[in-house]
Amino acid sequence: MARIRRLDPTVVNQIAAGEVVERPASVVKELVENCLDAGATRVTVDVERGGTERITVTDDGGGISADDLPLAVSSHATSKLTKAEDLFRVGTMGFRGEALASIASVSRFRLRSRAKDADVGAEIAVEGDKTVGPTPAGGPVGTTVEARQLFFNTPARRKFLKTVPTEFGHLAEVFTRVALAHPRLHATLTHDGKTVFDLPATELVSERIGLFFGEEVAAKMLPVESEADGVRLWGFAGHPDHTKSTRKGQYVFLNGRPVQDRSLQHALGEAYRGLTMVGRHPLAVLFWEMPPERVDVNVHPQKSEVRLEDGSSLYRQLLGTLRTKFLSVDLDGSMRLGEGKRTDGGDEHLRRPHVEPGPARPEPSSAPGLDLPWEKPVLPGSTPAFKPFPETRSGAALAVADADREGRVDKSAELPGEASAAETTAAPPRVMQVMDTYIVAETDAGLAVIDQHALHERVMYEQLRPRVLDGAVETQRLLVPAVVELPPREYALAVSEAETFAKLGFGVDDFGGGSVALTSVPAMLGDGDQSGLFKDLLDRLGEGSAATRRDSLDPLLHMMSCKAAIKAGQRLSEEEMLALLTDRDVTQDAHHCPHGRPTALVLSRQELDKRFGRLG
Repeated sequence: MARIRRLDPTVVNQIAAGEVVERPASVVKELVENCLDAGATRVTVDVERGGTERITVTDDGGGISADDLPLAVSSHATSKLTKAEDLFRVGTMGFRGEALASIASVSRFRLRSRAKDADVGAEIAVEGDKTVGPTPAGGPVGTTVEARQLFFNTPARRKFLKTVPTEFGHLAEVFTRVALAHPRLHATLTHDGKTVFDLPATELVSERIGLFFGEEVAAKMLPVESEADGVRLWGFAGHPDHTKSTRKGQYVFLNGRPVQDRSLQHALGEAYRGLTMVGRHPLAVLFWEMPPERVDVNVHPQKSEVRLEDGSSLYRQLLGTLRTKFLSVDLDGSMRLGEGKRTDGGDEHLRRPHVEPGPARPEPSSAPGLDLPWEKPVLPGSTPAFKPFPETRSGAALAVADADREGRVDKSAELPGEASAAETTAAPPRVMQVMDTYIVAETDAGLAVIDQHALHERVMYEQLRPRVLDGAVETQRLLVPAVVELPPREYALAVSEAETFAKLGFGVDDFGGGSVALTSVPAMLGDGDQSGLFKDLLDRLGEGSAATRRDSLDPLLHMMSCKAAIKAGQRLSEEEMLALLTDRDVTQDAHHCPHGRPTALVLSRQELDKRFGRLG
């Protein structure tokens, strides 16, 4: 009995679809690349429910003749290759001849096209293993492809699709790459009947950068260009002032094709070494132009990775070009003062927005010399003054509070591990600050050197976490909403996750046109960079799934605590240092900041005596 048999063509196409079609964004990528290869000057992408329900891509390219339509939806049929040698000098976006067949095998598929030399067009439909057509159809010169109900016949694949906002975010990112790489293309993106982008053709890549990155960022991007050994590099490198917490703002194109290459990413990071903070990544839109025979694009089913003939030379060229550019320009950081007209003799109404009502509390008073999240220092022997989050609870208290929310704890019971009022108000030691960064204090264990930022970050985190879980974060309503421009993916995520941001104290309204308006911010931030923190939180939120779950909120709380905490280099008064040490005594895990760094190093009395020769 034969054990080896030839697979059914439908199964073959579905296997190929597993490599080519990962999600709706993959469909849009393949279809738009076909539009570019057809010489289109205008492309319209129209989708429903993030592309899971319907994707329609229309172009004004050269079209497909009626006789070629059956071949267009069959596997390994293409007009872009004729012999094996052509694989080593691919000059088109697509060439494998399997995209349309793969898409048709996992959707309700319809293709209508009219060639330039034809009086009438034709249409072909595919649903599973059934093909209808081609049949005559009217329409302008060009092609329209429609794919409905993606993975309708492979439910095991469909269940792995994410939420509509997530899928649309990936799809919008594909659209962004195409629009940046091909500015001469008039590109339109519509989602659920709403026009998201309508980008007229332009000769300037910088105009597209302004649309996707914001005019402020685009205005400070640095143009770069070099040519070596027949390879041209050009584009725009971001100013060190503008960075992201991920590499999502880095776009690299090779002969018009978006690619990912770890070596080039590393070169980009090395060029900015010393100019950006650790953990921050620069923005970049870079274009490589080289003979097609010097790059192998046939190493990945989705053509997102390539193999370079001489990757080390490109590494050196990129690194050298950027470093030379940085040496020739002024990269000093800039500071923006408060914006807005002085309508009442000053701009205090813009810098200190109205605080929405919260729990009853004493009226705060300002501590001189430093705008800390607490308003009044704690003096030795006194009770703690009001802070934005009144109850500073230990780790045991946090655990009990979590259980209380789920109805699993007796509220009348004493919280384990809670310090008494007398214990929490014990007089702290004498203290001093060195290097405007470290607090030196005498303790029972010896001499403690405390990192003021790391300790305050832990204190803020333990104060913030229960407030977020209880939905009781104090907010400041902005009299003038802050409008934040975002790339398509981040914009879709910000709108869809407005409820999550509300838990964190951010009021987020859809402002349209790829922008959101911040109507309120967490009170703990004071006059800090609220828009910058919002963008960083958005980046972190987009890295994982189920971001609204309690365990996934922690990274966001870590970031907010870090931004709200006092900084290294910030001068503190003695009263402010005493207030911080008082909080330390009632803070669980005060020995480490939320990121795992130690908050204090202790030099014991025994070690001091040993070093000074006082031991017998």
